[in-house]
Amino acid sequence: MRIERLVGLSVGTAVLAMLSACGDGSKQFTTEGLIAPPIYCLTDPRILGDAEKLDPIDEGNGCQVPNPWRMYSVAGVTLSQPAILNCSVTQPLHDWMGAVVQPAAQAAFGENVTALDIAGSYSCRARNNKRGARMSEHGFGNAIDISSFTLADGRKITIKQGWRGEDDERTFLREIRKDACAEFMTVLGPGYNRQHNDHFHLDLANRRSGKAYCG
Repeated sequence: MRIERLVGLSVGTAVLAMLSACGDGSKQFTTEGLIAPPIYCLTDPRILGDAEKLDPIDEGNGCQVPNPWRMYSVAGVTLSQPAILNCSVTQPLHDWMGAVVQPAAQAAFGENVTALDIAGSYSCRARNNKRGARMSEHGFGNAIDISSFTLADGRKITIKQGWRGEDDERTFLREIRKDACAEFMTVLGPGYNRQHNDHFHLDLANRRSGKAYCG
């Protein structure tokens, strides 16, 4: 397990380095109107999956995660790369996987999901990487992007191809996206905008209205 973690850490570090290499433009954002998420854990993440506590993150420009965890798996499902998340995200992700994704996979394919392809977690950047836009919830470690689901038989259901793919893929993806709104404050995916046509974006945006947005 330690070797796997070291490999995962190397991959995660490489991804963060690549994001940093994209240039300072990705960090030109406003934090006006943003409310930092709660930092508490409903449950110790180590009970929810293979998890590692990290030191607090604070880049000094609004991007900060006071209670970050690196998740290698959740609800028995392996992550393609370690996801760095604010502690409060780990329980909803676990519950969505167990109560929504796995039953939907069994109904559609007769198989469980065994792995997720993670397209993003903590990243200090503007929304949609657009200079001057509001800081992304990723800057709080308050969001996760998922691009595909791998089944026990090895079949991979991608958001990009499956959204308009076979009937079982379409049914599965639409159901889990819709029902994600019970756990997350923001759920985005294909049809919202071109930046989200190949993944689901799930976050816990702390809005003054208290209302969820499912786009």
